[in-house]
Amino acid sequence: MGGKYRITGDKYPRMRPHRRRGRLAVVVVACGAVLGVAGWGTLQLIDVFTGGGGTATAAGTGCPARTKASPAASASPVAAAGVGAVPKPAQITVNVFNATTRSGLAKTTADELRKRGFKIGEVGNAAKQYDKKVAGAGILLGPASSLNTSLPVLATQLTAAERRTDAARAGTAVDLIIGNQFKALTSPAASVKALTALAAPQPTPSTKKGC
Repeated sequence: MGGKYRITGDKYPRMRPHRRRGRLAVVVVACGAVLGVAGWGTLQLIDVFTGGGGTATAAGTGCPARTKASPAASASPVAAAGVGAVPKPAQITVNVFNATTRSGLAKTTADELRKRGFKIGEVGNAAKQYDKKVAGAGILLGPASSLNTSLPVLATQLTAAERRTDAARAGTAVDLIIGNQFKALTSPAASVKALTALAAPQPTPSTKKGC
């Protein structure tokens, strides 16, 4: 080529831009995206088939806590108070006192308690401080140690009775002081049910996480 324009040297100008590099970059980006989607999908499949035991979990998704009854049972209120076991009626001595004007009530009540397995101590009229002064069905009275032992057991026989303890009182015997509203002891079926519930352990709820 002559005239005004001449090409000198061994380098020639390129008439078109590089297209291979642009295409290569697009291919690299596309491959990265495909691999990322494939990897995420693989983790999801692993999570599904393994029950979510792996470390790959979706952000923001948590399993709600489930409350389940533990096989280990908690002790009854009596045992929880430091007593090894609920005493049986045969281990409890009951004094029966009549604070009403109805004669013979202490004896008949004591006889019924004896039939239900309790030991019977004194039977008679109530002391002056209680005579004709018990407005309710009755009062269960015992030493401080009987609060969570003997008294709850005796209370299953007269659920409407008031429970009291005397810190200065010695011994293990408890008193049943019959009041003006007393009609009869709790029915045998109901008292047996109450005794069973008192001695039975209660399941302890435990929080367990899971899906």
